[in-house]
Amino acid sequence: MNVKVERLLTPVGMSAWKEAFALQQIPRPDEYYELCLAENAAGERITLFACADGRILGAAHLKYRSDYPPFGKQGIPEINDLNVFPEYRRRGIANLLIGELERAAGDRHEVIGIGVGLYADYGAAQRLYSRRGYIPDGRGVMYANRPVVPGSQVSVDDDLVLYLTKRLSPGEGELNGTGRTKRSGHLGGAPHG
Repeated sequence: MNVKVERLLTPVGMSAWKEAFALQQIPRPDEYYELCLAENAAGERITLFACADGRILGAAHLKYRSDYPPFGKQGIPEINDLNVFPEYRRRGIANLLIGELERAAGDRHEVIGIGVGLYADYGAAQRLYSRRGYIPDGRGVMYANRPVVPGSQVSVDDDLVLYLTKRLSPGEGELNGTGRTKRSGHLGGAPHG
């Protein structure tokens, strides 16, 4: 399978993404897709799709303004909402998407962040992020972006997260208007949509 990474640039791309998520039963409100498209157009977010044979296999985002307060205050961009569809996992697709987002952030930022869930469904992600050099940010476990206080009780769900950071190499590349990295053209293919 020849996997290409494409950038969300148009409403057509947004519709294809929305349809792919619906088929995979990944619930997102319509407003989420519209917000992502608007933030991509404004340069506040980069949304990438892994694609093969005309199908979206997964997606990930780079938010230049993180909703996680410590990242937001420090200007640390966050890789967010990384999803690879189950039948395409363990093929390097998440690694590919993360690498492209790291390159996109590398020219403007020295550090990048990511959050990871803490139950077994996130085990592969936890291992991948560790292999890529991400380390805990030192603020402990968060629930809905708030610190979990010792002795408190929280639900073990998708809002229970440990945030991680990674120092980036300078000059790793940035995305230009064509949806490809200026340095290398790594995104391989026309923009989706």
